[in-house]
Amino acid sequence: MTEKKKLLFLCTGNSCRSQMAEGWARHLKGDVLEVYSAGMETHGLNTNAVEVMAEAGVDISGHRSKLLEDLKDVDLDYVVTVCSHANETCPYFPGKARVVHVGFDDPPKLAAGMDDPEEKRNCYRRVRDEIRAFVETLPASLGA
Repeated sequence: MTEKKKLLFLCTGNSCRSQMAEGWARHLKGDVLEVYSAGMETHGLNTNAVEVMAEAGVDISGHRSKLLEDLKDVDLDYVVTVCSHANETCPYFPGKARVVHVGFDDPPKLAAGMDDPEEKRNCYRRVRDEIRAFVETLPASLGA
């Protein structure tokens, strides 16, 4: 049996995109990946992200927003930055960790200024589905 690859999804606040990516990866690829998510800061768990993931059958309600430094003792194989800010400010990872950027739109920014709650949720749903499509390609798309 081969050891699972350790993968971190990194975002600015670990509240939405990285949390959805962690949820999808645990749900779809938990047999081959040991998955984490963290942020450069912590912004708490985005309730809209929790809601749209639940609609898709993935419960992330027990996740918590974590700082990158919370995972300093994990020997990562891959770090996937899911937003441009995390990509631009991503620290150096010693050892074997390969850093890959796969940017996704920020649902809260997409939904900003919208009055209709369903229209707002559709922003989250679109990004949720884009993240799922990426996660389905793992780990092969990372060169694993």
